Amino acid sequence: MAGRRRILRALKWAGLALAGLSLVCVVRAATVTAPRVEAGAPPVVPEVDGDAVARTLGSAVAIPTVSLTTGGAGDTFVALHALLRERFPLVHARLERTSIAEHSAIYHWRGRDPAAPAVVLTAHLDVVPVEPGTEQDWTYPPFSGVVADGFVWGRGTLDDKLSAISLLAAVESLLAAGHEPARDVWLALGHDEETGGTDGARAIAAWLGERGVRAQFVLDEGSAVVEGIMPGVRAPIALIGIAEKGVASIELTLRTEGGHSSMPPPRSAIGRLAAAIVRLEAEPMPGELRGAAAAMIDRLTPEMSFAARLALANRWLLDPLIVPALSRHPASNAMVRTTTAATIFAAGTADNVLAAQARAIVNFRVLPGDLVADVEAHVRAVVADEAIEVACVGRCWEASPTSPAAGPGWDDIAAAIAWLWPEAVVSPSLVVAATDARHYTGLTDRVYRFAPMRVGEVDRKRLHGTDERVAVDDVARAVRFYQALLLTATRAE
Repeated sequence: MAGRRRILRALKWAGLALAGLSLVCVVRAATVTAPRVEAGAPPVVPEVDGDAVARTLGSAVAIPTVSLTTGGAGDTFVALHALLRERFPLVHARLERTSIAEHSAIYHWRGRDPAAPAVVLTAHLDVVPVEPGTEQDWTYPPFSGVVADGFVWGRGTLDDKLSAISLLAAVESLLAAGHEPARDVWLALGHDEETGGTDGARAIAAWLGERGVRAQFVLDEGSAVVEGIMPGVRAPIALIGIAEKGVASIELTLRTEGGHSSMPPPRSAIGRLAAAIVRLEAEPMPGELRGAAAAMIDRLTPEMSFAARLALANRWLLDPLIVPALSRHPASNAMVRTTTAATIFAAGTADNVLAAQARAIVNFRVLPGDLVADVEAHVRAVVADEAIEVACVGRCWEASPTSPAAGPGWDDIAAAIAWLWPEAVVSPSLVVAATDARHYTGLTDRVYRFAPMRVGEVDRKRLHGTDERVAVDDVARAVRFYQALLLTATRAE
């Protein structure tokens, strides 16, 4: 009987503990709140001729500045810079322009206090190629720059000529209105972001660093005002990237004797290497909700249904269940782990010859907190085949530092977003792709990633794909965003 009473008491206390825990979870879900953007009154900005800027964007798109190492030509960048000189005469007359690596450019707008930390605004001029054979699938030719049906059409409209053209248009208008910034402003236009930014943004950042430029903040592209990416959140979400993932392209190489296909060994080089890749896909690196991704989830939790809040407001308890749930979908999986993507496989020369060598590239996008060395160690452990050589080749760099989601820079960007997209929820985010922003982290610990445009599910599929386009209305709004940001960020303290 005594043993039974002890069991009943234990069950009673366990029930009370569970009830108390449940009450805590419910209260947390019911009371979780979100910070509000204190935007204040919007600054008075000069009028914008959105149609004229859209035509300039179309003219820029019509110059096919494909990245040089992916089939582009240097004369296209020369032509684009000539167009910029023609369309933005005040920028080129009053700002000091410096050419970097021939095809990138820096513009220096001197402020009244040169000792104050500067504002650095960046964009890139290069675009990805159009996949051969898909040209006929475009509504308008991919490098036409046509303005039709309320849109500017063509490769680079979204990525990233909208940012470059609207930024220059904003500065041109502020110069015409007589604005004098209280601090220095640097405009940085890179020419090789799509291939790593080595000769463009990295060289620009080094040039600035050598001259002692200190930045209050840096703003590059990377995120946007997006729709439909978070179940349960009906409002558009203005994602400001506060960090981005690193890259580790791991080459796997297996060399064997080869021979005639009529006398194959039990395991060919191709089969052996393919099996190694299957193991890598089956055993990804561990997932964890942390850093910028956790900050985004925490910010968006108050916008969700009560059921979702019940889980996400209690991550301290339920993360072991939340991470596997997020891992089931590619977009959210990319937020919680270093991802594995086999992208290249090369082997064999003829159908009756055993391949003497098989080679593959597996591309990992490295979650902040993981290191490239961790990825290499993981690959060796999972492949578990000493005959397969493992090496990080080409595109290999660490994840970026994480910038604060408050204070100078962040507050200015968030306020400009709130003025232009008042319906949007402003949230920090992790950028899962690579941008030029990572090259500027030596100038400041406040590096942000946001392109002033609204992107829906259909638009996301057009990015680097067919029928890339941007709405003419969004072009004018992008100019106003940069106007508001510059007026706010360069005001006297």
